[in-house]
Amino acid sequence: MELQKFTYDNRLSSLFLKATILWGLVGMLVGLTIAIELIWPTMTNGISWLSFGRLRPLHTNAVIFAFVGNGMFTAIYYSTPRLLKTPMYSELLGRIHFWGWQLIIVAAAITLPLGISVSKEYAELEWPIDIAIALVWVVFGINLIMTTVKRRVKHIYVAIWFYIATFVTVAVLHIVNSINLPVSFFKSYPVYAGVQDALVQWWYGHNAVAFFLTTPYLGLMYYFIPKAANRPIYSYKLSIIHFWALIFIYIWAGPHHLLYSALPDWAQALGVVFSIMLIAPSWGGMINGLLTLRGAWDKVREDPVLKMFVVGVTAYGMATFEGPMLSLKSVNAISHFTDWTIAHVHIGALGWNGMLTFGMIYWLLPRLYKTKLFSIKLANAHFWLATTGMLFFAIPLYFAGFTQSLMWKEFTEEGFLKYPNFIETVTQILPMYWIRVLGGTLYITGVILMIYNAVKTIKQGSFIPEEQDEAPALDIRKPNPDKGHRRLEGKPVLFTVLSLVAILIGGLVEFIPMFMIKSNVPTIASVQPYTPLELEGRDIYIREGCYTCHSQMIRPFRSEVERYGDYTKAGETVYDRPFQFGSKRTGPDLAREGVKTSRNYKPDAWHYNHFMSPQKMVAESIMPPYPWIIENDLNTSTTAGKIRAMMKLGVPYPDGFDTKALDHLQKQANQIAQGLRDGGIDVEDQKEVIALIAYIQRLGTDIHRESNESIFSEN
Repeated sequence: MELQKFTYDNRLSSLFLKATILWGLVGMLVGLTIAIELIWPTMTNGISWLSFGRLRPLHTNAVIFAFVGNGMFTAIYYSTPRLLKTPMYSELLGRIHFWGWQLIIVAAAITLPLGISVSKEYAELEWPIDIAIALVWVVFGINLIMTTVKRRVKHIYVAIWFYIATFVTVAVLHIVNSINLPVSFFKSYPVYAGVQDALVQWWYGHNAVAFFLTTPYLGLMYYFIPKAANRPIYSYKLSIIHFWALIFIYIWAGPHHLLYSALPDWAQALGVVFSIMLIAPSWGGMINGLLTLRGAWDKVREDPVLKMFVVGVTAYGMATFEGPMLSLKSVNAISHFTDWTIAHVHIGALGWNGMLTFGMIYWLLPRLYKTKLFSIKLANAHFWLATTGMLFFAIPLYFAGFTQSLMWKEFTEEGFLKYPNFIETVTQILPMYWIRVLGGTLYITGVILMIYNAVKTIKQGSFIPEEQDEAPALDIRKPNPDKGHRRLEGKPVLFTVLSLVAILIGGLVEFIPMFMIKSNVPTIASVQPYTPLELEGRDIYIREGCYTCHSQMIRPFRSEVERYGDYTKAGETVYDRPFQFGSKRTGPDLAREGVKTSRNYKPDAWHYNHFMSPQKMVAESIMPPYPWIIENDLNTSTTAGKIRAMMKLGVPYPDGFDTKALDHLQKQANQIAQGLRDGGIDVEDQKEVIALIAYIQRLGTDIHRESNESIFSEN
């Protein structure tokens, strides 16, 4: 059979590799910065765009979509042509993908510190950037799928399966979770509300971890470990089971982020069951990766690339055992809202994603630049710094998480909370936060060594823009004797469609009852929409990232009800766009912050002074000051538009209320500001702090309202 000659273009792989290194350093430095802010809250000196609440989403987005995203694309653009024996379908589409993705990252790096955020974890970016993400992702998908169609090999290898599942699932996740109604170029509201929004978000959030941080890196594992070890993958049959079981089961598990919440019990139960089932396919993948190295352990001891791969796959096994364990309701009752979760996700990020990325970089650089790695010793030093840094980061946070939960739940013999003040827990775990900073510093030091090693390797080598190869053409007219899965591997379009079907089933089973059956979100007659001033205050709360430290979801535990007030009901959240359940308590829950009968009720003046100087009100507080919300005037230019948007989404404001919204806002603002002035605080009506106080003092008050009469009535 005649051989056809073709070339592999290394330019895109090289560009994505360099972007991976750059954004990895940036994302980790932002992470180290916010870790330091938790032990030195005044370090930013009142600079708004450096505050913890604004930088934390920047850190998560930079690590997930910039560092891991570019690492994923490096692997895909390098391995896909070689596995399919064909160049990528379109060089132009590849370049649009690369530069479009980098522009999206830059847009995120600008908007998030400015407080332009939707506040939904891992999906904080506003609607224009969401549209750009969808368009660039489609460009990537066309290039990937068309490359599989024009391949020169009969069967598509397991790594390609995971790349295809990544494309189709991330597309579905992103589009469904990002359906928002724009108010302006920088502001929108989700079409979902409250507990329904929470279900959609954590269906997205959990599966962003599954199909952005996991499946493409499993493809990376299946390609680079056999290459680096020069051995075939351990088990083809195990890879089939691993793939289909993983993508089918994973999509169901999102509700385990909402255990003991206002989400209906049936949805929580589905999340638990499928989360436990995930152990089997996840560990199947880990076993397949590690046993590929059987007989090569002498090489592992010498080769930093293989050492990084081994630690990475082991971290994957640890994280995918711990995740299902944390989904057990008995364990989740202890772990949720604590630093245990932070430790868990960083085992995955620093171990699984970080180590596999570093190993790939060290393996690729000599091949892209036709040279040897500049320093094996520096690579080994990086390995030990990364491994030690990961352990110093995570282990203290496990102890912090255990400490938090036990202190929150402990009662005295007389039946009172032993630690009624939240700050008592914070002061107890500060030493663990110091050790986390040490671990993060070690990890980043390793990255800096890698950058030096990479630069020296590039300088001593010569870049290979194209590589020649040859293979016989694929004859699609020839009868295919294969059966079962082997036959399916020869039909990439059908394979893509079946992957899409597999991931849609779980989402549909959870969403259809949640949105179609009214009893899943029972209404409460006294729950009313936010006033215009409260709505503006809520948007400031979101802008400042207050949800990153404070939850608004009181779980039905004796300890939480005793500390915060009555547990949260689904019907309370029907006007919350977006929902604000939170996922971490660095500060106390705020769901009942405005209830005057609560033991924790605080007057307006307390909140004003707390925003100005938290340490003035609570000496041990690690909350940063927010002087800018006291200095800034409230922007009301879009208030009427926000009310109209809410009305379009079904919020029952009175007819024509958008035309009266500013008058209502000014009246309520004057009442709050006058009360502060009467108490000796010199403040003007139009300041942002007035709106934020209005929102906080509204929290939890609806179910304590004696009447369901509209708060927008003329009298």
